[in-house]
Amino acid sequence: MTAAPAALLPDAPSGWREECGVAGVLCRDRSLPAAPLVHLALYALQHRGQESAGIAAGDGDGVVLHRDLGLVAQVFPPAVLARLRGWLAVGHVRYATMGSATVANAQPIVVASPWGPLAVAHNGNLINAPALRRALEADGARFTSTSDTEVIAHLLARTAAASLEEAALRALPHLDGAFTVAALAGGTLLGFRDRHGIRPLLLGGGPGFWILASESCAFDQVGAVALGEVEPGEVLALTPAGPRTIGALPPARRAHCVFEYIYFARPDSTLYHRNVHQVRRRMGRQLAREHPAPADIVVPVPDSGTSAAMGYAEAAGLPLEVGLIKNRYVGRTFIQADAGARQAGVRIKLNPVREVVAGRRVVLVDDSIVRGTTSGRLVALLRQAGAREVHVRISSPPIRHPCFYGIDTSSRGELVAARLPVEEIRAAIGADSLGYLSQAGLVAALDLPPGDLCMACLDGRYPTRVPTEAEAGRHALEPQGHEAAPPAARASLTEVGA
Repeated sequence: MTAAPAALLPDAPSGWREECGVAGVLCRDRSLPAAPLVHLALYALQHRGQESAGIAAGDGDGVVLHRDLGLVAQVFPPAVLARLRGWLAVGHVRYATMGSATVANAQPIVVASPWGPLAVAHNGNLINAPALRRALEADGARFTSTSDTEVIAHLLARTAAASLEEAALRALPHLDGAFTVAALAGGTLLGFRDRHGIRPLLLGGGPGFWILASESCAFDQVGAVALGEVEPGEVLALTPAGPRTIGALPPARRAHCVFEYIYFARPDSTLYHRNVHQVRRRMGRQLAREHPAPADIVVPVPDSGTSAAMGYAEAAGLPLEVGLIKNRYVGRTFIQADAGARQAGVRIKLNPVREVVAGRRVVLVDDSIVRGTTSGRLVALLRQAGAREVHVRISSPPIRHPCFYGIDTSSRGELVAARLPVEEIRAAIGADSLGYLSQAGLVAALDLPPGDLCMACLDGRYPTRVPTEAEAGRHALEPQGHEAAPPAARASLTEVGA
């Protein structure tokens, strides 16, 4: 095989880095706790963020907050969960896309407000966070994190308004970028989205409660049913009597993130009336029609490539085989500081089944190639296991432009398809052939109007103004652009009436 040139495929985090997941619950019976329902919802949303987790619970007066670095199961032992009393709650799972991975940046973030402690959980990225923060600091706001979520919280708290609902309506036009927010103060629980609806936020109802969540799979976890989307630009209040629309921004073009369907969302979720698994399966069928391969078997990269590989195998008339086994008990490899540990991480996380691939021509199906490092290592693993040929098929078009809306790829130089043509990427990852799904094929598989999708990472057509990395990059709010945590990052992790 052709070795991957180090200059072309730097030893760096290789795949998409997930954004965040939010959930909010209001119980109609004020004697019932909301936090256990949010806790279950966060388990279902764990795939959206694995660096930290948190829940803020309220009883109409005070707020109890617990957040920490780690997975949901690690952050919320039973004794901690039992302390989160109150009939409404918001929760969050995080991967850092603005602000470093510290406890201070874990969410929800709680600040003082005229309506009592205000807790905010947020998915997305503001592209005007630095400017808003400077204005808020000039007005006297004191920040304890380097997250744009705290910018949203202080903006809500400092907006002249008689209620949280009114503050949200007045603050919303000042927020630019992608955001879905669940916020609580006093006896009010709100959900709102940016005017383009870039990140998802859905409404559900269960026996005795209302719920907001980033994906519908969270509803299944708590016994709720999906009732619809929080519309782009809408401010929705959950009340004991039911959900109530407070108001909305003037309509703008919808721009649902296409990678929610390609990669981020769980296959059992439904977004914009499309089941994610079925969409990915159609992508695989279309990919097989566009890029057939002289092969014996189809092997998915688990788990994100599985649905597309099923569709590819169906359309190509090839057997679908389990050729790579995923170790589900290891952490995320790209956060390893040591380069050698990162390289070993691919082998620890995915292992080939030699008896399946040896002597065979393999179609390897994955959802995307971001930086190229993982793809090259997987091709090498299959060859070492005896594969005669490895034909890589990708169920998305090439990613040539950075995302500024809650995915940690704000630098175009990180993206291998922005620097190399397809044939050179093929050579760099050591594949016998490489084929990407076309953008037209992607739109056909989604069966959505292309004007309703954000495909900026594919074609550079952004639904908002294009920010600089200083405005919307991961370190936009960090001191001198470094991953420095403020002193509060190592303060007590549980705050009562924060």
